[in-house]
Amino acid sequence: MSTLLSVRGVSRNFVVRRDMLGRPQDLVHAVDDVSFDVEAGATLGIVGESGSGKSTLGRLAMRLIEADGGRITFAGHDLRALPPRQLRELRPAMTMIFQDPYSALDPRWTVGRSVAEPLRVAGSTTAAEQRAAVVEMLRLVGLEADAADRRPGAFSGGQRQRVVIARALITRPRLVFCDEPVSALDVSTRAQVLGLLRDLQRDLGLTYLFVSHDLGIVEAMSDRIAVMHLGSIVEIGPAEAVSRRYRHPYTASLVSASPAPDPVAQRARRRVVLAGDPPSPVDPPPGCAFHPRCPLAQPICGKRKPPLRIGPDGHAVACHVTNGDPGLIGTALLSHMTGADRLLVRTPNVAKGTAS
Repeated sequence: MSTLLSVRGVSRNFVVRRDMLGRPQDLVHAVDDVSFDVEAGATLGIVGESGSGKSTLGRLAMRLIEADGGRITFAGHDLRALPPRQLRELRPAMTMIFQDPYSALDPRWTVGRSVAEPLRVAGSTTAAEQRAAVVEMLRLVGLEADAADRRPGAFSGGQRQRVVIARALITRPRLVFCDEPVSALDVSTRAQVLGLLRDLQRDLGLTYLFVSHDLGIVEAMSDRIAVMHLGSIVEIGPAEAVSRRYRHPYTASLVSASPAPDPVAQRARRRVVLAGDPPSPVDPPPGCAFHPRCPLAQPICGKRKPPLRIGPDGHAVACHVTNGDPGLIGTALLSHMTGADRLLVRTPNVAKGTAS
């Protein structure tokens, strides 16, 4: 498959405080030198706790907000270099599914008007063509044609999210940014919507950038997973490798926090309890940003930021400790972090030149 979206060295800071002359004093380091690729027809899942920068990264990749630096290429176009007119022409190929189906829809508009709005903005179709496209898209997301004449208040949360999905897909995009699209739904409805998204991807050839704080959902939806912590990707690779053979302590903590479908396994699971509070993005710690809370931290972790080292299988990890000890992987890493297996304690072999 060919690469549809390529992000290289993208960063973004937000000003949170200025002095009396308007000069920036405090900055939130939301995204820091992030790179990744998404292949056409595939799904890259981005996972991390609240404040990790995952939603900001998705908006940067779509150029919904401007990056401070880096390069973003979509379908061969350098998005940051495109003038406004050409960017508007490319917009229908890049759309977004919003997190909250209640606030994403105008309660005064009919569903048909909301779903057709992207077509009206593009201005390339007649009213009759727009109506036909709306009815067809509602059918694809599992709603009847008469839903177009009703308002959002007549629908459940799951049905509203189907409307939001229909609006995102009405322009037949190539890339869809799914920003926690099921977090506002109950468990049973969540499973239905995730199944719908998979079916639509297969039938329409969609490429997803899928953001969630739930590693289990990301694993089920993604071909590749990127784990973000405090604005940086700390682990990225094939979904099965990241979720089963994880090598970063932060990923291990996310795995331990995810509920297991088997109640017996859930009771037997040892939970990683991180010490202290998450670091501030305004004043991030030196070196590895996770080291103040990491039970495996070594002196080097607080001095040098670890590079994202890529293995032969495409699984990349930014960790001084686990990159120096191949035995710390998956459940062995989790057991070591929870103190279940002290036999795994080793002195990490941090080679010269591996830290940036």
